[in-house]
Amino acid sequence: MNKGVASAARGIATAVLAALFVAAAGTALHRQTVVLSGVDIPWGVGAALLLLASVQLWLAAWSVSVIPTAVAGGVAYAAVGALSSGGPSKQLLLGDAMGNTWVFGIAAVTLIMLVVASRLRMRWRGAAHTQSLARSR
Repeated sequence: MNKGVASAARGIATAVLAALFVAAAGTALHRQTVVLSGVDIPWGVGAALLLLASVQLWLAAWSVSVIPTAVAGGVAYAAVGALSSGGPSKQLLLGDAMGNTWVFGIAAVTLIMLVVASRLRMRWRGAAHTQSLARSR
């Protein structure tokens, strides 16, 4: 098997597992609030989206590719969609502001992280190329 194909397969498999973790953890986290002066302040949805962004950035840095970042976003979105499509008494995600922010925020964060990862990837490849030139001298 080609080394590049094995590396890509490993990156995609890792992205699927990471996305399933983020979908489960984010779904559990997205409804968390704190009460300050009698006002509920939702912090969980922001933390869930930050978890997704950090995992996607880690995947991009680990694999030096944007493909695992895209796969993680797609799998997380599909998994959260499956969790929200249960019957009326079996839904884990409600159609309220926090639930919609979590579901549609996954798509927004994934697009942002694809842009960030692609720009960082160009820098990483440029740095690696500069290091290889320095070693060859």
